[in-house]
Amino acid sequence: MVINPEVDTLLATVDSKYTLCVVAARRARQINDMVHGVRDQAMLSMAPSEIATLTKTKPLTLALEEIANGTVSYKRDKRTANSSK
Repeated sequence: MVINPEVDTLLATVDSKYTLCVVAARRARQINDMVHGVRDQAMLSMAPSEIATLTKTKPLTLALEEIANGTVSYKRDKRTANSSK
């Protein structure tokens, strides 16, 4: 099985695999909420091919592609980074 985008590419854009997991999960939730909101409200006016495209690719796959492309970034909050000390 080939993972696309590759994990090495994804890890080059963040500081750790844990950050990658959190950023990808948050973005996937945003995409999922957006897709369901758009699908529920705009399905009547959309072409069937557009609906198929929205539902064909999973939100996590889209999130990982955006992270690899650099269209999604993150900012580490210093308050939460130092709270464990």
